[in-house]
Amino acid sequence: MPLTMNREVFITCAITGSGATQDRSPHVPRSPKQIADSAIDAARAGAAIVHCHVRDPETGAPSRRLDLYRDVTERIRAAEVDVVLNLTAGMGGDMVFGPTEAPLPLKADATDMIGATARMAHIAECLPEICTLDCGTMNFAEADYVMTNTPGMLRAMGRMMTELGVKPEIEAFDTGHLWFAKQLVEEGTLAPQALVQLCMGVPWGAPNDLNTLMAMVNAIPPDWTWSAFSLGRDQMPYAAAAVLAGGNVRVGLEDNLFLDKGVLATNAQLVDRAVTVIEGMGARVIGPDAVRARLGLTKRAPVPS
Repeated sequence: MPLTMNREVFITCAITGSGATQDRSPHVPRSPKQIADSAIDAARAGAAIVHCHVRDPETGAPSRRLDLYRDVTERIRAAEVDVVLNLTAGMGGDMVFGPTEAPLPLKADATDMIGATARMAHIAECLPEICTLDCGTMNFAEADYVMTNTPGMLRAMGRMMTELGVKPEIEAFDTGHLWFAKQLVEEGTLAPQALVQLCMGVPWGAPNDLNTLMAMVNAIPPDWTWSAFSLGRDQMPYAAAAVLAGGNVRVGLEDNLFLDKGVLATNAQLVDRAVTVIEGMGARVIGPDAVRARLGLTKRAPVPS
């Protein structure tokens, strides 16, 4: 099908993620203040949406603590700069098996498996405008780690998001994830006119090539809104590819630590580079109010103390 370039593009900045990057760059934020400050700087640089995980402030390890999510939420909402808040709901589905000849029992120190209500506790507490729904199970790069999101779990979490009035951002790591997302909309678990993030090049999901990207783009219903990203040095090329194919852009330290070869980036610098790419293509970067209008979001007031 012919490409229809997106001329009104929003940028999502993925601020810190849950990968083991905290010791690879001093710019990867750990504490709620650092995460919020980095998100605010990204918004000033042109990000309309900030996608946030939280980390243990001391170790930098990924965390699900409610107090950390609340702290980040309060700081971002109290800032002078406006931005749409997107919190992850991906934590709590990690299974790490034993060696191939003795996969059970699971590795207790690495496995983090909890129920749907617990996975959604910080979403119910903070009520972001958007939260993520990782729409499938997949092997990750590590030999024995499986990201686990069963159909039953996704239906339960999707219903909770719909009931809370929080818009799901469907994270699709492969074509089957989009297939199931469409099923969730068809059966009424998720609202129509969904929001999708195409996650490219994450081992072992959709491979990092343009043919696969376009196969996924072509599977997205025409009334849905989508963004795409890829990892590392391909982050900015995929920003251009996403715009050219009719989508929006995600950048940030969750997916890439470098601005140039050997030059560590900040989130704001990555957003600024994405703005340059988008505007250089003749498109316009839109802000949070335009995103809310496009996605049917309602701006949230600061969380009561």
